[in-house]
Amino acid sequence: MNISQEKKDNLNAVIKINIDPADYQPRVEKAIKDQAKKAKIPGFRPGMVPAAHIKRMYGKSILVDEINNLLSDTLNNYLNEQQLEVLGQPLPQMDDSKEYNWDFADNFEFNYEVGLAPDFAIDFSSKDKVTQYEIKVDDETLDARIKNLRKSYGKMSNPDVSADDDVLYAELKQLSPDGSVFEGGIEHTGSIRLDQVQDAKVKKSLIGLKKGDVVTLDVQKAYNKDAAKIAGVLGIDEETAAEVKSNFSLTVKNVNRLDEADLNQEFFDKLFGEGVVTDEAGFKAKVTEEIEMMMAQDSERKLQNDIYNYAVNKINFELPDEFLKRWLKATNEKISEEELEGGYNDFAKNLKWTLIGNKIMKDNDIKIEYSDVFEMAKARLDAQFRMYSPQPLAEDQLAQYTVQFLQNKENANRIFDEVKGAKVIDYIKNVITLDKKAITHTEFSKLSA
Repeated sequence: MNISQEKKDNLNAVIKINIDPADYQPRVEKAIKDQAKKAKIPGFRPGMVPAAHIKRMYGKSILVDEINNLLSDTLNNYLNEQQLEVLGQPLPQMDDSKEYNWDFADNFEFNYEVGLAPDFAIDFSSKDKVTQYEIKVDDETLDARIKNLRKSYGKMSNPDVSADDDVLYAELKQLSPDGSVFEGGIEHTGSIRLDQVQDAKVKKSLIGLKKGDVVTLDVQKAYNKDAAKIAGVLGIDEETAAEVKSNFSLTVKNVNRLDEADLNQEFFDKLFGEGVVTDEAGFKAKVTEEIEMMMAQDSERKLQNDIYNYAVNKINFELPDEFLKRWLKATNEKISEEELEGGYNDFAKNLKWTLIGNKIMKDNDIKIEYSDVFEMAKARLDAQFRMYSPQPLAEDQLAQYTVQFLQNKENANRIFDEVKGAKVIDYIKNVITLDKKAITHTEFSKLSA
């Protein structure tokens, strides 16, 4: 057997594998004998089928399988021995000029295209700066959160006339261009939250309505052509909602209002537990603390995203783009050229980040221990359970769930990648300069929009 590499450039190569009969015949003969022992063929006792009979019946298919196995083993061993870092998977080069008899005496030649990982240097230093936002709780954000909490624990009432933030329980009927009800058109009775209506004029037309009032509603204008929201209002699928052009008659069946809960001890105890908060000042302090924790998480997410973008833009290197596109097409046969071209830039950006992370881990001997993966998985599960119950799970029970969770290979790989990403981010954060900047939540929301 002979295997060689022909470099086309720094990012592309062709690996050539030549196989002689002496390379594959022992494997083929063994596979034929193994199958003869297992075969169940009429006229022969189990385990007594002659190998020559198996060869006549299944020889060529066994030959093809064994050559494919030999190629896979040979190629993988070569890549490991040569320490070639390839991107994607090797792609076989098709050569219609070569024809084989598959008669157990052929000499075979197979060529594989490979995309090679680029050689690059990482030169982060304190001269590199990324902004780290310290989000402050402004009055607007605090008031909005308090209002939301009070409404969540408030009581429902039915005022005579609708006002801002009310909910209309209404019947909607599709209209023809002349304003009459469209026979066989869309009809739906449901709730319309006025705080979700995006057009100011449409929202104004829905304020001041009482039970039995009828108005005309332009749903596309009301929800700024948001198909998901229109689908929810009309009780139809998003695809149909996107195509709706006509207006609707809206008949008010009822006006619902969620009144804000009183700031009393009963409300405080429901939110934070008995006796934890005893007055309005303590309530505001507790809500402020809660918002600050959420803001710290939002700030950290943005910092990580900004570091990601900074790194892939600063460390500039090329990828074997044409090879990678062919590989993506080969492994995703249903993908269209338009989808491939539209999504390739994001794929390439993520691949660059992966290569940068791999190099940082290798150059700085950063290890990932099982304990790192376990603790990350446990934290994720703990947060998930807390979404449904404020009472945390017992430590031993949470650990048991974590072990079960990580027994799933897909879960384990996902958490491993998450740990790796966190270690890479932490390394970069400790090398570069984090330029801290105070900012209000309202200002921060505009940055993240």
